[in-house]
Amino acid sequence: MSRPTAFDFTAAMTLLCRDVCDRLEVFQHICMDKVAVTFAQARTSGIYGIQAKLTPLRFENGALVKKLRGRNYTVQRVYVGKHEVLYVLTFYLPRFQDNTFREKMITVLHELYHISPHFDGDIRRFSGRYHAHSGSQKEYDRLMERYVDEYLQLGPKRELFRFLEPDFKGLSAAYGRVVGRKIPTPKLIPVPEDRRSA
Repeated sequence: MSRPTAFDFTAAMTLLCRDVCDRLEVFQHICMDKVAVTFAQARTSGIYGIQAKLTPLRFENGALVKKLRGRNYTVQRVYVGKHEVLYVLTFYLPRFQDNTFREKMITVLHELYHISPHFDGDIRRFSGRYHAHSGSQKEYDRLMERYVDEYLQLGPKRELFRFLEPDFKGLSAAYGRVVGRKIPTPKLIPVPEDRRSA
């Protein structure tokens, strides 16, 4: 049997995220068909720095248009095939893959938890100044740790998360190379005055 020549990181991550959302009630509002999982090249080496990010493709409460500095903007639409997505979930490689297995799992759930409970293209918003991570990112991450433990205790198939066990070099050595979906960061687009009510 010939050795695989590439590992599709974003396809594997999509399957893992889908299983998390199926098993854990707190994530069951998420439809992974509307979340584009992508990867990007980390600009610096080492494990420190941004690991992953969730890009919402709507504004607060799912709005398509928002006024910024006196001008109306919309977010560039993103399609996977013929289907429009509401979020882009990006992992920075090799940095993300070079963390411990547990840190990687925490990061995955951390980003999924940012998705609005209404699944309307907006992020989950907390009251107060720090609307993305509540008042404490440490408390936010401790909550994610509990969700990771809950997920693993439910007995998911190891094949779903096995790819998170090695570091990037190990993953590349096992499969030859790492590939996946890449999508440029969606841009804010000015909305002409006559399109504001469209």
